[in-house]
Amino acid sequence: MKAYVIEQAGGPEALQLRDIPAPQAGPDEVQIRVRAFGLNRAEAYLRAGKTGAIDGPRVPGIEAVGEVVADASGTFRVGQRVATAMGGLQFGRTGSYAEEIAVLRSNVIALDGTALSWEELAALPQAYLTVWGALVRTLAVQAGQTLLVRGATSSVGLAAVTYAKVLGLRVIGTTRSPAHAERLVRLGADEVVVDNGDIAPAVRAIAPAGVDAALEVVGAATLRDTIRTLRPFGAVTVIGLLGGPPVLEQFHLMQDLPGATQLSFFGSGLLGTPALPLSSAPLRTIAKGIAAGRIPSLRVETFNFDDVRRAHSLMESNQAQGKLVVVV
Repeated sequence: MKAYVIEQAGGPEALQLRDIPAPQAGPDEVQIRVRAFGLNRAEAYLRAGKTGAIDGPRVPGIEAVGEVVADASGTFRVGQRVATAMGGLQFGRTGSYAEEIAVLRSNVIALDGTALSWEELAALPQAYLTVWGALVRTLAVQAGQTLLVRGATSSVGLAAVTYAKVLGLRVIGTTRSPAHAERLVRLGADEVVVDNGDIAPAVRAIAPAGVDAALEVVGAATLRDTIRTLRPFGAVTVIGLLGGPPVLEQFHLMQDLPGATQLSFFGSGLLGTPALPLSSAPLRTIAKGIAAGRIPSLRVETFNFDDVRRAHSLMESNQAQGKLVVVV
């Protein structure tokens, strides 16, 4: 099969299209013919050597949609449309930049009854499953609450805005560029704050008592400021690291963490584990909502399989303002 292989760290040119053996599904796995996949920062970090040394050929990719080729358990039928994310993809197993993958059965979600194209479906798994895990399972948000999305113009930030509106939340989104404010409003943000690095006063002007919950997509660089927007007993969950390494220098529990507030980190590596099974994940509901026009699409550009290098260049330029997908 054809797959992109990384043999040494580098820029987009490090992605080499090669013929390699297709992985064979084990007893706890499902083999999938990949039809499309979304691009994620995790793949760029792997390619650049930021997630550890590349000590052997690696196939990147942490999500995909496609058709079942084989499932020894019979849980999924041959030809069934499915989505998958995480479960060791690109780290412990061949990633999704390939024509076929073998993935953990616990990380496969059936897409029966969805009318979306492969390219639209490919924009969903990683972003929406991460947001679901953070908002519903970690922050336990409730309809009517106010949510701050710090870094709302990233693909996962945009998914947070749209899914939060599905859940009935009031959403405040941030962007560093005033030119992107209109897009956030179209996707559902009730208020937009231009991020100058110190947004707490502006957020407090909108929500004087503080926000109920916050999703921190930028990461450690802005976390202290985001925490200052919370009401007592409010909570913030970090889901992104766009602002650099996940390290807080000299974090003072009494001065930096307001009284009775909660700080957590949601890692999407939990998806599909016993701690976070995907049986109740809302992916099919979201797909149907997009098909019906009730939920806006996050996809902004589609690339062919032989154009992945250019897709990576666009992703790293920070100009995409939405989800990039590749059809295989």
